[in-house]
Parts: sequence; structure tokens; C-alpha cells
Amino acid sequence: MGSLKSEQNVSFAAPRPFLNRLKSDLKETFYPDDPFRQFRDDKPTHQLKKAVQYFIPILEWLPKYNFNMFKYDLLAGITITSLAIPQGISYAKLGSLPPIIGLYSSFVPPLVYAVFGSSKHLAVGTVAACSLLIAEIIGEVASPEEDPTLYLHLVLTATLITGVMQTALGILRLGILVDFLSHSTILGFMGGTAVIICLQQLKGIFGLTHFTSKTDVYSVLHAVFSLKNEWRWQSAVTGVVFLVFLQFTRYLRDRNPKLFWVSAMAPMVTVIVGCLVAYLVHGSQHGILTVGRLNKGINPPSIHSLNFDPKYLSAVVQAGAITGLVALAEGIAIGRSFAIMKNEQVDGNKEMVAFGLMNIVGSFTSCYLTTGPFSKTAVNFNAGCRTPMSNVVMAIFMALTLLFLAPLFSYTPLVALSAIIMSAMFGLIKYEEIYHLFKVDKFDFCICMAAFLGVALLSMDVGLMLSVGLALLRALLYMARPATCKLGKIPDTDLYRDTEQYPNAMRVPGIIVLQLGSPIYYANSNYIRERILRWVRDEHAEFDSVDGSVHHVLLELSGVTSIDMTGIETLVEIRRLLQANGVKMGVVNPRIVVMEKMIASEFTNTIGKENIYLSVDDGVERCRDLAYNPHKTNLSDENVELNAVEHRV
Repeated sequence: MGSLKSEQNVSFAAPRPFLNRLKSDLKETFYPDDPFRQFRDDKPTHQLKKAVQYFIPILEWLPKYNFNMFKYDLLAGITITSLAIPQGISYAKLGSLPPIIGLYSSFVPPLVYAVFGSSKHLAVGTVAACSLLIAEIIGEVASPEEDPTLYLHLVLTATLITGVMQTALGILRLGILVDFLSHSTILGFMGGTAVIICLQQLKGIFGLTHFTSKTDVYSVLHAVFSLKNEWRWQSAVTGVVFLVFLQFTRYLRDRNPKLFWVSAMAPMVTVIVGCLVAYLVHGSQHGILTVGRLNKGINPPSIHSLNFDPKYLSAVVQAGAITGLVALAEGIAIGRSFAIMKNEQVDGNKEMVAFGLMNIVGSFTSCYLTTGPFSKTAVNFNAGCRTPMSNVVMAIFMALTLLFLAPLFSYTPLVALSAIIMSAMFGLIKYEEIYHLFKVDKFDFCICMAAFLGVALLSMDVGLMLSVGLALLRALLYMARPATCKLGKIPDTDLYRDTEQYPNAMRVPGIIVLQLGSPIYYANSNYIRERILRWVRDEHAEFDSVDGSVHHVLLELSGVTSIDMTGIETLVEIRRLLQANGVKMGVVNPRIVVMEKMIASEFTNTIGKENIYLSVDDGVERCRDLAYNPHKTNLSDENVELNAVEHRV
């Protein structure tokens, strides 16, 4: 009965044509979200319109735009501008760039993102981690102090490399590469970066004029304490006051989220107060260093400044590639996290294209790397932005600042910038999330700490590579050592579940049901063979009576998504080894891809179609039937051998 039921239900249809399978695989690899579903069953003119709107999102939301939306976007744009000015100056200094470059980077890139970006809430700007990473890598081949012009040109070239790479990844739908930067890696990398950035700001807090170019904790602390003769108490007191003020505003925001604007305006207030104090008391005469001259005017073209000298190209490409991936991972994750709060979706590949285009255009207009920083995006979200128009508003106000107000910020104390950066970095060390990783998954915790300690104690790129390497090792281990389990029947049901997870699941006498939970490849075939044989040996050792010994093994393959030729040969070998010990083998519910390979390789004829079952219950019924009717078993084996001989002939 079991055999007849299986033969009626198990599909042995001929394998699909190769081109059909290839098309299906490519679609699942590059288009898992099926972005072209909106074009189906539509007129050609409508399809063209939707295609243009898909690739240029502003054409989709701008026709629906109204004054009510603009009121919210105007408020949000003004609010993030107040944050963009001090952050732009601060992060440019962190990247050893002229402060005006930080302001330039908040003018042109937001305009580009407003046209091509798909997130309503993302606010564009520079970020601390990438600024420091650029300074570390480019600083190895060009000194920002000895040759600032060459250094700036190489940074702009690295920004172009970043933009080209990001755009290519988006167009080719290769967002899967960014997925290798796991949440644990990003969490540890940001935490470690926050630590070394905070320590580097001790230069500004203490008013030091000399400092190390290295970023590791030991080098920075050694530089701070070996230069005690340069410490300026006036600068330190000013820095502490600013830092306490900034942290107090963050405390108010955390206690009452409606006061988010207090925390958002605090950096700007710090800069304004710092400028007034430095101007009125002649701060430079009292150990309070300032930013220095800032010229009026919007971004000058910089395409002629790009430097592709082979002597520096390797460092430029390295900086562009690493910072580009980090910026993508951070920006896309932030955009998605805020979209989820509004039950919306963000297309990661479209975001890559938008980031890439704004960095390409930015490199031509004196801007360095930009993405979607968390602090600015959070302020934009809380201010009630409705569309990317808030980025346009920010760009307009930034242009006005560059045209008329830039020289006023020349008096900004470096100690104020250091306090702003330190305050922002305190929020990047997620103690609770790291502890949560430790409780839930120790390996994830190790991946996180590899990034954290690697960045803090060695260097940023080494820490990132260590963490990614550990994550890849874990993925390889999962592939090479896939999960297998023994299934038992839940009492009073037809369900079969893992006996370790459900201790009350009953063993079926004489039959062992094993579930495989991953693709069967050359990398894990030997392990799967040894594991299955060990399950059988253990079962024989535990139940050595005649009634309890194993006479059938069923392999439940619903979790096996694919199989290669080595995997099929392994199944043939397992069947042969089991037969040599008087044990029969059956297969349960192979998926379409696996079944097609089995049919094409004639494995179905080798094992016999009657030994392939639709469900575990079907297989158990059939095996019981064969156990009580040995003649059927012998007849089945003879038929299988005859079929195999016929196919060989």
C-alpha cells in the first residue's frame, strides 16, 4: 500500500530545460525581490513610465508632492542642517581634510541622493568611521601635514573609486557581497572605531599641536602621555564643559523623545558658543586652537585634481573599496531600520546606485565619501520628514552657509569639534547589544569582539578583515558540517520530529529516519556519509536484538536545496555500504532541483522509484510492509538490478 501511494504522488517529471533552470537560478540570485513584477500585464507606455520611475525614484514621488509634505520636510531639513555644519567640519578634521571639504560634502551629494535614493528618511552626510579609515589608509602614502594637496587629491580619487564600485554593485545586483558584513561585524567595527576616535580626540581636548598618525589604542595613549608638556588646562576645561553639555542634551532626548530637537541643535550651539568665546577672549593666545580660515563659495570642480599615479593607486583602491563596503552596509542598514518603523521597504540595490552616483558626482565637486549617518538620519526621522526633499532643503541651506556664513566658522575651536565627535561616538558603543550577542550566540560574540579588539588594538582594516574572516569561517563550517538529526514519531500524530528536541518522539522499530538540512556538496559529502553510518552503528549498538536492529534507513531530504555529482555518488556509496550490512535505504521528499539531478544521473533507477517517498509516514509504512514481507524486498531488489542493467545496456 505504501509503495502504491508513493508512486501515485511522487513526481518523476523530466528535468526542466537547462535554460529554464538557469533563468530561475539567476532570478533567485540577482532578483529575489522580483522588482519587475509591477511591469507585468501593462501597456508598453505604462511599462516605460514605471521603468523610468523605478530607476529615478524622484519622478515617482515628486508629482504627488504637496505643500503639507513640504512643511514637514522644511522643518526636518533645517534641523539636520544645524547638525550637518558641525559634523561636516568635525569629520573632515577627523579625516585630516580641510574643514571646508566637510561642508562641501553636505551640499552636492544630498541633491544627487534626492533624485536617485529610495529611502524617505535617510539624511546624507559624512561619517566618522569612514573618515578615519580614509585617513589611516591614504595617510600611509601621503602625509596630510607635509603634502596636504596630494593627500586631498588622493582622497577625492578614493571617493571616485568608491562611487564606481557602489554603482557597479547596484547595477549588477551584487548586494549579496555587502551581506558578508554581518550585524556582528558592523557592531564590533563601529564600537572599536568609536573607542579609537574618542581617544584621538584627546589631542583636541588637551590642545596638543603634535600627535601620532597611528590609530591603535597603545600608540594614541603613548602619544597623549608623552606630550604632557603640551597639555593646556584652558582647552581641557572648555572641552569638558562642552562634553557635559552635549551629553546632558542626549540624556534629555533619551528621557523624552519629543525633545529630540534639543540634542540635534546642541552641536550647532556648541560651535556658535565656541566661536564667540574664541573670538572674544582671543582663544589662540590661551591654548585654544581654532579651525582657521574658511573661504566663501560653493564647491569648486575637482575633476582635474583626481590622481591615478600608479605609485599611489593601490592605496587609493584599497581605501575606496573598504570604505565603500562599510558605507554601503551602514547606510543600507540604517535606511532599512527606519523604513521598517513605517512598514515600508528600501531597495538595497537602488540605494547602492544612489550612493555610488552621489560619490562619483561628489568626487568631481570637491566632496569626499558620504553615506547615510545614523545620527543625522535619526534626527531627520524624528523631525517628521516625509520625502527625500529634506535633503534638498539641507543642501539649499548649506549652499547659503557656504556663500555667506562660512568665514564666521573660522573661529570654531578644535576642542569644540573634539567634544562633538566624542559625544557622537559614545552612542556607537552598543554595550547592551554586545551583551545580548554573548547570551544568544557565543560565536557571533567572538566575531563582534574580533572586529572590536582588532580595530582598537591593531588597525581598522585588520580588525575588519579578522571579523569578516571569522564570519566566513563560520559559514564554511556550516557548509562542511551540515546539521543532521534523527527523527521520531510524535505520539498520536503523523508528525516526525528531532528526537533530541522532542524527547517524547518515539523510535520506529527497525527503521531509522534521518533528516539532512543543507545542500550536499563535495565539501560535506564525506562528513554526511560518515555521519549517516555512525547513526546506523549507534542504533545497532543500542538495539542489538533482532526486533530492534535496523533494517531500513530513510533519508528525509526536504531541507536539501541542491546537490552536486559528488553528493549523488555519495548517496550511491551509502546505499551500497548499507546493503552490504543488510540495511535498505529510501529517500523522502527530494526537492525539484535535487530530483532533477537524481533523474539525470539515473540515481532514481539505481535506488528504485519505489524507494522514493512523498512523506516520512509513507516511507515508514512501506518499510514496515517490506519488513513483514521479505519476498517483496527480494523482488524489489531484482527489479532495481534489472532496471540498472537495462539502462547500462
